[in-house]
Amino acid sequence: MDKIAVLIPCYNEEKTIGKVIRDAKAALPEATIYVYNNNSKDRTAEIAAEAGAVVRNEYMQGKGNVIRRMFREIDALVYVMVDGDDTYPMESAREMVDMVLNRNADMVVGDRLSSTYYQENKRPFHNFGNNLVRGSINKLFGCNIRDIMTGFRAFSYEFVKTFPVLSKGFEIETEMTIHAVYNNMQIENVVIDYRDRPEGSVSKLNTYSDGFKVLRTIMRLYRSYKPFWFFLMIAIVLALVSIGFFIPILQEYWTTHLVPKIPTLIVCCFIMLSAVQAFFAGVILSTMAIGDRRQFEMQLNMLQRHKENDYNG
Repeated sequence: MDKIAVLIPCYNEEKTIGKVIRDAKAALPEATIYVYNNNSKDRTAEIAAEAGAVVRNEYMQGKGNVIRRMFREIDALVYVMVDGDDTYPMESAREMVDMVLNRNADMVVGDRLSSTYYQENKRPFHNFGNNLVRGSINKLFGCNIRDIMTGFRAFSYEFVKTFPVLSKGFEIETEMTIHAVYNNMQIENVVIDYRDRPEGSVSKLNTYSDGFKVLRTIMRLYRSYKPFWFFLMIAIVLALVSIGFFIPILQEYWTTHLVPKIPTLIVCCFIMLSAVQAFFAGVILSTMAIGDRRQFEMQLNMLQRHKENDYNG
């Protein structure tokens, strides 16, 4: 087991990967640096190996697939994940590592949005997207995370080994954040300076398609982690629709003592029945989610003992 592992997922980053590795060595000289090459078509893997990193390959395309491979294969007391595009200052890595090792943090977020991100980033819609995602997650999950989409983070062993990676692409950062929030893990924040990509380095993030995937991931995880409130909202909408169609029928019945719109009344009944079913589905799934939380806490206890035995033995 490594004490510190620096994880760098890469796809076509030959212009910047060498500098990122050199900066990581300067900031964390005792760390083992891993570069996971994700089907790069340039000299990314070659340059990373020359710079002294351990180079491995992930052949399934997508950042989420790379991180799944990293977390599965590497054991360390603390993990530092950083993008290979040289947009994050490694000088902040030591502070982030200390928070994991000495302050029991499970995830440390490198917060770009509180410093230079809006000045350095040249893509205005990315700014809007970051604010939308941050506001949505903080509202839905009752938290106050300052930067959801940052690619610069530090993790504890317990976080990495309990994080179920379901996403394939750039929505992975959203999934990480929600996993930590929902499971009441300790999240710390370090404000970092952000610099835009150097000339000739191209972002792999598609503003619209990846943005849609992130929003879809938020709703999927909200349904999984907070099923009662998710299905309660569906039940309320269905109930309001049913009542809205039923009121004119009821008013006409009071006036004429006749129900001329029998099909509409039947539809109202079925919609209200669906609302009731949605409510009880939320209750049942919420009870199951509580059971999952209990199992998660037991898994954390087992991982803690496993980590101590591996590192000390």
